[in-house]
Amino acid sequence: MQKNLERRKFVKCSLTLIVAAAAVLLGARGNATFALADDNPYNLIDPKVISVGTMGDARPYVFTDADGNFTGFDAELFRDVAGRLGFQAEQVVFTGQDFAALLPSVASGRFDVAVAAIGTTEARKKTVDFSDGYLAGYLSIISADPALSSNESTAGKRIGVIQGTLQEIYAEKNLKGDIVKFPDNNSAVAALNNGTIDGHFTDYESAKQYVERYSNLKITMNVPSFDAPAGFVVKKGNDAFREALNKALRAAMEDGTWKRLHEKWFPGTPMPAEYLPKS
Repeated sequence: MQKNLERRKFVKCSLTLIVAAAAVLLGARGNATFALADDNPYNLIDPKVISVGTMGDARPYVFTDADGNFTGFDAELFRDVAGRLGFQAEQVVFTGQDFAALLPSVASGRFDVAVAAIGTTEARKKTVDFSDGYLAGYLSIISADPALSSNESTAGKRIGVIQGTLQEIYAEKNLKGDIVKFPDNNSAVAALNNGTIDGHFTDYESAKQYVERYSNLKITMNVPSFDAPAGFVVKKGNDAFREALNKALRAAMEDGTWKRLHEKWFPGTPMPAEYLPKS
C-alpha cells in the first residue's frame, strides 16, 4: 500500500514537471517568435539576408563578370543601399533569371526585391510595389538597317524585345512591325545578327554596349522614357522595406554616391537633377 502511494506521488510529480517543462518550452518558443519578428523589421524571407532577383546580361545595369559575380550600376547601387540598412555585401544574394519572371517571383515571395533597371508603371504597381525612382533614360532600336529610325519605319519588319519590359509595352503600342519576344538581350542580338529579326528594341545603355561590340550594328532610333523611372521592386504591402530602401536611396543620392556610380557606368550620359546632391 505504501509503495503504491509513493508510486502515485512519483507519477504525479513527474507529470507536473513535464507540464511545467512544456510550459517553459512553449513560452520560450513564443518569446522566440516575438524576437524573430523584432529581428526582421523588413519582413525578409531570411532576416539576415536580402534575396535579390535580377538578370545576368543587362549590361551596364546588372550582369555577371568573368568570375560569375553580379556587377553593374544597379548591383553596385543596391549593395550600397543595403549597406546603409546594415547588410554586408555577402548578405546581399543575387540570383539571375529571365526578366519576365522577376516581378512574379517577388510577388510570390521567392525574392525580397528585384533589381534590374525595372521601370515603374501603373500596371506593374497592381501586383508589386516600387521604391522611389533612381534611373531614367531612353529606349532604342539597334539594327544594321539605318532606315529603322521611326515607329512607322518598322512596318513590315521583325523587331525584337525582351519579354515583360517597357520596350515590349511601347513596341506593341507604337511600332508598326511584328514584335518578336526574347528572354534576354543576348538571345535577341544573336537573332539580329543571324537575320532572324531586323532590329532589336532595348534600353539606350544596353544598345550602346552592343553597337560597340558589333560593328555592323548601329543605334537607329531613340525614344525618351522619363515617365517610367527604374525602381527597386518589393512585395506588395511590405512598406517597412520599401520605406527603408527609399531613405537609404535618398542618402546615396545626397552624398554623391549615386552620381559617382552613374559616371562610372554611364560615362557621358546626362544625369537628372533630382538624383544629384542638392548642396
